[in-house]
Amino acid sequence: MGLFDFLKSDKKKTQEQVQQRTDPGAGPSRSAAADAASATRAAAERMAAAAPPGRGTGPATPTPGSAAHKAVPATPRPAAMPKPEPPSTRPGAAHTPTPHSAAHKAVPAAPVGKPQPAAGKRTYTVRQGDTLAAIAARELGNEARWRELHAMNRAVVGADPEPLRPGTVLTLPG
Repeated sequence: MGLFDFLKSDKKKTQEQVQQRTDPGAGPSRSAAADAASATRAAAERMAAAAPPGRGTGPATPTPGSAAHKAVPATPRPAAMPKPEPPSTRPGAAHTPTPHSAAHKAVPAAPVGKPQPAAGKRTYTVRQGDTLAAIAARELGNEARWRELHAMNRAVVGADPEPLRPGTVLTLPG
């Protein structure tokens, strides 16, 4: 018997009990709240008695035929990953040396040169009376970008942006 069938039959029994109590010949009349409470208590006792033994008080697992089962989405199954082909069967497959393989140690490292200046990097040479705010307004179009200009040229200008020395070459942001 499914959960919903059980509840239907329980509802019918409760209605019958209420009907018997409301009949004039059924005995002394009790309040509707007391009737509902006793009916609920009786239903809970019947449900507890009908529960399969050995189960805890945890959530019930829905059966495939119950409506509760249909409301629970199925857990997705992971798709099967295709197995990689062995390297010898792939045409034109070359071995790529890893940092721990002997082939990697046999290959000399590429020479490291000086970093080349980026093409199109704009610079500005400081003139007498220039300030970072004036340079930002003139060259970048916004006086408020002086902090960005200072951050890019902190190594040349120093921590204090005020005393700019004429002849200092500043890198302008893009």
